[in-house]
Amino acid sequence: MATSAEPLETNLDDDLALLTETLEEVLAASGDPADEKYLALKKKAEKTLSNVKNRVSNASDNYYVRARQAVYRADDYVHEKPWHGIGVGATVGLVLGLLLSRR
Repeated sequence: MATSAEPLETNLDDDLALLTETLEEVLAASGDPADEKYLALKKKAEKTLSNVKNRVSNASDNYYVRARQAVYRADDYVHEKPWHGIGVGATVGLVLGLLLSRR
């Protein structure tokens, strides 16, 4: 199940990186450096781009930490109560088997 989410995440990361690079190129190559409106707009766009980069980085780090914590909690639970883990695994396997057999 995690493998199906990876391509989407990778594509999103690649798309954001491409968008960032393109916007940086546009900001560097366009406009009249003597125009005050252009300079103000460029400064605002650069600030916004920096904020978006930081928020995406923080969000991705936050999701990674939360996922890792969930894995550790599940691992601890299975080590503390192995028969409960076996029961849950068997139940999930049974339900999936029933659902797949109906197809």
